[in-house]
Amino acid sequence: MTKGHLFLIPAAIWLVGCGEAPKEKTTAASQPAVPVSTATAAIETWPANYEATGTVRARTSAVIAAKLMGYVREVKVQAGDRVREGQPLVMLDTRDLDVSSRRAEAARDEVRTAVPEADGAVAAAKANLDLAQVTFGRMRDLFQKKSISNQEFDEASAKLKAAQAAYDMTQARRVQLNATLARVDQEVRSTEVTRSYAQVLAPFAGIVVSKAIEPGSLAVPGAPLLTIEREGAYRFEASVEEDHLAAIRVGQPVSVTLDTIDRTFDARVSEIVPAVDAASRAYTVKIDLPVLTALRSGVFGRARFQLASRSLLAIPAGAVIERGQLQSVLVADSGVARTRLITVGQKLKDRVEVLSGLSAGERVIFPVPQDLADGASVEVRP
Repeated sequence: MTKGHLFLIPAAIWLVGCGEAPKEKTTAASQPAVPVSTATAAIETWPANYEATGTVRARTSAVIAAKLMGYVREVKVQAGDRVREGQPLVMLDTRDLDVSSRRAEAARDEVRTAVPEADGAVAAAKANLDLAQVTFGRMRDLFQKKSISNQEFDEASAKLKAAQAAYDMTQARRVQLNATLARVDQEVRSTEVTRSYAQVLAPFAGIVVSKAIEPGSLAVPGAPLLTIEREGAYRFEASVEEDHLAAIRVGQPVSVTLDTIDRTFDARVSEIVPAVDAASRAYTVKIDLPVLTALRSGVFGRARFQLASRSLLAIPAGAVIERGQLQSVLVADSGVARTRLITVGQKLKDRVEVLSGLSAGERVIFPVPQDLADGASVEVRP
């Protein structure tokens, strides 16, 4: 191949490249412009909000425990069951208690059978005393008339004293018997109360949220058996950072969003716990929730507190295009749609805050036509 042919090959390649470029430009320019509407990114004044996460808790919750030690004979409820006040929940084995109760009742019966005998002894002693008093009176009259000897008078006086002592003794035994009877009655009542502890009852109407005992297990005083929450009485406990606590007060309106049931509630702050959590450096703010059967303790949510107003850049929420974790908008720039990545903040009704990626006065395409791509020709219409 000659040197002249080597110069002809690059020249041909350059001519082909130059010939194709005008063809591509002609194709892009031939696409019709897509008619679009736009909205202006504007500075707006919004109420400042502070969002805190938290958990739903029951206002009234009780950990049920046994008052005495014993083996569990029967568990009458399961987790999730609704119970009424006073309903039996757990039954303990009462055989030992039954023996003690029968022993106390036997002792009481024994004392009661001794009561008639004691009453008879008191009556007999009273009759002997009355007779001794009458006899002594007669002997005294005769002694004053010198009709009996001193010996006979002394014997009558001694019999009176003996009858009085016997009567006092029977009365004392009767009083002692009454005290014994009262004691054994108290023991019987005590065993009955103790036996009643073998039947664990619901302290209030609610729902069983957890069960930590099974039949055959040993119940120990103070060890949790069940946990019951009063149904329909829940509150939201939010963790509020130290620097935002000063702006929150009791009675303040707050919006609570619960993710599990996808509901938002208007509520009020009911209590601010003054102690700060040492680990998170956050305070607990309690918010009363409305009655709703779908609520359960442990549900995660967010509380939004309204603070002072602030200025921000906002656009229509419908203008934002979301692809995965990325948010973007299409900006009409000299008749061409240009993609602009943005960072969004809070949302208020149909508007969304723009943190970065846009400037005030720029016009974003809204609503966004389907299949409108970056670089497409657009015609902005009013």
